[in-house]
This record gives sequence, structure tokens and C-alpha cells, in this order.
Amino acid sequence: MNTPKIAITAFSSISPLGNNADQVWKKYLDKKHCFTKQFLDQQETSAAVLDPESKKIIEEIRESDSKYKFLDDSVLFALAASRKAVQNAGWKSDAVFGINIGSSRGATDLFEKHYKEYLETGKAQTLASPTTTLGNISSWIAHDLRSIGPEISHSITCSTALHALLNGIAWLKSGMADKFLVGGSEAPLTDFTIGQMRALKIYSRIDQDTDLWPNLAFDFKKTQNTMILGEGAAICCLEAGEKEKAIAYVIGSGYATEILEHNISISAEADCFQKSMKMALNNIDLESVDAIVMHAPGTIKGDLTELRAVEKVFGSRLPLLTTNKWKVGHTFGASGILSLELALLMMEHNTFIATPFSGSEKYDKPIKRILVNAVGFGGNAVSILIEKA
Repeated sequence: MNTPKIAITAFSSISPLGNNADQVWKKYLDKKHCFTKQFLDQQETSAAVLDPESKKIIEEIRESDSKYKFLDDSVLFALAASRKAVQNAGWKSDAVFGINIGSSRGATDLFEKHYKEYLETGKAQTLASPTTTLGNISSWIAHDLRSIGPEISHSITCSTALHALLNGIAWLKSGMADKFLVGGSEAPLTDFTIGQMRALKIYSRIDQDTDLWPNLAFDFKKTQNTMILGEGAAICCLEAGEKEKAIAYVIGSGYATEILEHNISISAEADCFQKSMKMALNNIDLESVDAIVMHAPGTIKGDLTELRAVEKVFGSRLPLLTTNKWKVGHTFGASGILSLELALLMMEHNTFIATPFSGSEKYDKPIKRILVNAVGFGGNAVSILIEKA
């Protein structure tokens, strides 16, 4: 069976990096992190929050419709990014397209507020359930964009957004749709969420006022876990077949799940990543892969096991390696699609964005193929190989 090529025809995001491609790229070039101190979990905490302009965009959306006033930020972030992505793709108001926008935690802040009120009053608000169900992200996007195609929501922890991309690919290759809007959104900067990460002993304890890099993602010599959370959403438009407006093509995709030893386990050489990368790289010359945007969340084991997996798959001739979590933090379900954004921008500008801990890697050829990795609790790995159009 002949399967169509999968084109990425548009992309949009809203995050601590900004709300348009020019802002995001400029932020990647400035070599500074996006963390500020927020009072969370009863103490000053490093976190990556939306910039003032992006916050204003979210508030304008919230006030634009009386129904939107009751929605969680995770939904509003996704609405903002989806509107711009569809506009950038040139999809008309009557276009039929599918939607698959996922989130690891969903309406975290709103759920915590409703639950707190319930504990205090013994009563739940009427809209508590419909506004905190995970499916309400894609549902509200469909409502906002007047879409009549299939709408899907899901949570597969930190690999959620790339699983959405996998699902969009499957729909397009099956012929059941010819356009799909995919991505992830996360608004995890709440007291309870930060408290959970601290309970796991993975949240950074580095004071950003005294140390230049509070998140040491991709520093393989670190002696403590340094993950920091960020918020945001990113969306891309997928279309079946060769497209004149394509900015890149998905030429490989892979996935794998590890057998759990405990709730957040991953093997010493990240077997799940080895399998997902090999599947995505099927019949591809390994030397043609120019770079890998790694998951690398800033934890000791998470960073190192992924590196070992890359070394197992690629041997001694490694592509350029990078991650964006030292800069923007870990955005849980949105993290994979924000990594894809970095990959697309590096290809567009033919410029590799290194981490502060890896030196300035030299490259003397165009960046045409990039592999993007994501993994979540439970060893749910996804790898996506893209090629410049």
C-alpha cells in the first residue's frame, strides 16, 4: 500500500520563549534561561512562566467569550497556539481537520481550586467537572475553530504531545483524514504539582540568584537532580502528501514502552528510547541524521540513560545533541512538541542551538534531518525524524 508523505505545514506556540517564531528564535539565540522566581509550594521556586505579552494574549482570550472565563490556562494556552497555527497553515473556516491535543496533567490549577472550595464548603461548583476533564482541551479548540472533524484528547505523561503527532500520522496515512492539528498544552505551575515533584526529589534545589544555570539539563557531570517546570503549548498542522507550503516532512516515527520496575523507572540504557529511535530510523543512513533534540529533563538518571541509548543506536559517530529544558524547563505533556519547534527552527536557520554544558559543537553542513525524543513516566518513549522540505 502506498502511504502518503506527512507534511508539517504550520507551527505555533506560546511559552516562556514567546508567542511567535521570531520571538522564539531570538530567545534561543540569547543564551539565557527563562526562569524566574515564583512563590510556589510555600517557598520561592524557579519556574518558567509566560512572558508579559503572552500573558496578555491569554487574558484577552479569556475575556473574549463568557464561557472562556471558566476555563483552565491549559485550555487557553492551546486555544492561542491553535488559532495561529491554523491561520499560518491557511486552513479555511470550512476546512475539515482532526484535532488531537494532549496534556499530561490537564486542568491542574482549576482542579486544585475546585477541590479546595469543596473541602471548605462541602459543595462542588456546577462547572467543576466539565472544565477539568482532560478532553476539554480538544473540545474547546474544536468549538473555537468551528471544526467538524474528529477530536481527541489523551495523557501519556511527558510524551503526550509526540503521541498526538503519532496519532495524527496514523489518521493521515490511513486515509481517514487529510489534515490534523496536533500538539500539547501544560499549565503545571501550581503548589501541589511542584510539591509532587519535590516529593520525588527531582526538582532543582539550585538558587538561580547564586548560580547561572539552575537547570543542568544535558550536564552529565551533575551530582543532583535539577528539573524545573515550565508552562506553555505548541501546535503543528499536519497534512497528507507533498505540499508546496510544507516546512518539513515527517520521514520516520517510532515508539516503545518499557517494562516497569517502579512507577517512574527507566532502564540504565533507556531500552525504550533505543527501540523508538531504531523504529524511527528504519532504513535511514545514520550519518544523514544531523542532530537530536533530546528529552533530557535535567535529572541525573533521565539525562544519562538517554545519552547511553543514543550511543547504543549511533555508535561512536553521534549527531549533534541538544535539549531545550535548561532554558525553558520541563513542560510535561507539551515538552515534546516544543522540542519539535526547536528542531524546525534550527533547520530553517541552519543554526545549531547547543546547551551551555556541551560547548559550541562545530558543524560544516546544512541541518536537514533532526530526530526528536520524548519519554514519560512508565517508559513511554516516542521518536520523530523530520526532514527539511
